[in-house]
Amino acid sequence: MLSTIVSFLRYRAAAVILGGMMLFLDQTANSAAIIEGERMHPVEARNGMAVTSHFLATRSALEVLEQGGNAIDAAATAAFSLAVTQPRSGNIGGGGFMLISSEQKGEVIAIDYREKAPSGAAVDMFLDESGEVDTNRSRFSHLAAGVPGTVAGLALALETYGTISLKQALAPAIALAEEGFVVTPRFSQGLKAAEKRLKKWESSRKIFYKADGGYYEPGDRFVQKELAETLKRIAANGVREFYEGKTAELLVAEMKRHGGLISMADMKSYEPLIRAPVQGLYRGYDIYSMSPPSSGGAHIVQILNILEGYDIGGSGHNSARTIHLMAEAMKRAYADRSKYLGDEDFVKVPLEGITSKKYASELAKGIDIEEAAVSQTIAPGEPQPYESDETTHFSIVDRYGNAVSNTYTINFSYGSGIVVDGAGFLLNNEMDDFSSKPGAPNAYGLIGGEANKVEPNKRMLSSMSPTIVKKDGKNFLVTGSPGGSRIITTTLQVIMNVIDHGLNIKSAVAAPRIHHQWLPDELRVEEGLSPDTIKILKDMGHNVVRKSSMGAIQSIMVVDGMVYGAADPRRSTALAAGM
Repeated sequence: MLSTIVSFLRYRAAAVILGGMMLFLDQTANSAAIIEGERMHPVEARNGMAVTSHFLATRSALEVLEQGGNAIDAAATAAFSLAVTQPRSGNIGGGGFMLISSEQKGEVIAIDYREKAPSGAAVDMFLDESGEVDTNRSRFSHLAAGVPGTVAGLALALETYGTISLKQALAPAIALAEEGFVVTPRFSQGLKAAEKRLKKWESSRKIFYKADGGYYEPGDRFVQKELAETLKRIAANGVREFYEGKTAELLVAEMKRHGGLISMADMKSYEPLIRAPVQGLYRGYDIYSMSPPSSGGAHIVQILNILEGYDIGGSGHNSARTIHLMAEAMKRAYADRSKYLGDEDFVKVPLEGITSKKYASELAKGIDIEEAAVSQTIAPGEPQPYESDETTHFSIVDRYGNAVSNTYTINFSYGSGIVVDGAGFLLNNEMDDFSSKPGAPNAYGLIGGEANKVEPNKRMLSSMSPTIVKKDGKNFLVTGSPGGSRIITTTLQVIMNVIDHGLNIKSAVAAPRIHHQWLPDELRVEEGLSPDTIKILKDMGHNVVRKSSMGAIQSIMVVDGMVYGAADPRRSTALAAGM
């Protein structure tokens, strides 16, 4: 049992399994060594499981579960710990979505803590003098930041569904920020890769690099005193400190110094929302995923609906026929995304139509099972009636029948690259997720339209897709991923790998992935597909492009009372741990 390996107090010495390798680290000494080990079967437990992209966050969540806390308590604790240990995506300066499933109550709810545009935002704010999109302004300036939602969202989850206080949930993160943690190779490599962007701002340079400008190398201890003080203020004074107290004042002062838009009124007025999740049915399994302003849930259900009419299991896992059908269904969903999806508080989204079996059947009629459709010939359909790469996801299940699927982000790796001076946390650059100009692609190549245009106080469209699958009223699969536009297809494939192909959760997570988002017209694939399969796909008319790995999905499967966890091997620091 992994839980016997990772029983250590306050992040002391531990040997844990990370992405299929054994890692020994001593958090009291400046040392960390990777020891190669055997690939593992899914981590098995009976009383609870946490799977996150950083082993220290997993450990902090597991300790909460061990002490009798529920999955919501553990989720908030993990999220705050990730804000310290994984600043490229973990955050208090961004936002996200959380799904909570309670078997006892027989319900699944969604918490929307997505960022909002400042009240001073304007539809043309990212256009230059010639009317073209100024990507530097929308991605790497203070104008790129939306009003953060993470702290409010986690606090709402705790207040409504948790059993511990916000102060208790923050305690491990405060310790990690104040006492520091041992730098891993991935942490060091990330800061080296982002050096040019981060060193542009003195507030960022002094946090992420040594006094002489040098790098933090593996084995060094990384301390964040400013962030520790910010977290302490929130712990002492509650959630409103972040939105009305000194932390808010520091953020607004940062805005005023550099022409940003977020005001004290914007901070004070921010509120997370409890929403109904998107729900679908696939081969007898109930699919719950995030509703708008996420496009993820709607299109996961839509794609599954299209594919349900085909014998996917009979076609074989990652066979040319299976991949072809998946790609054709993906094209049609992403075409609809470009036209219809946005913040439902501002626009009418034809959600019932997009997720209906009847509409999926109509779309499937346009799929040629032998030949790929050219994307330019596919237009958004007519569903009726109306009604970042560096994101991070974690999944948690407890002994009480609760499950949490949470995805949150600051958009790009390290967001805008700008640290709030004196507060120690990074600003998001989520404003780039709006359609700065209808028809112009964002940083992930996604095309947007009027439904997702910039408007004051509006939540920008997201692909984040925290998902919970239930069978006969019981939690079965808890999953989700980072990956920008690839989040939807990554999450989709793990669901299909389990339901259609019968893979165990470790195999389902590790299997090679594919992606098609309509435009650009390319079928993106990871390493690991057979050359013969790729040749057949090309012969069918697909523009196959092999690129880097997609997503980092952290998943849990519950079968016959046993809990199985799988951390994605695409992240060297990811860890699944159970009790």
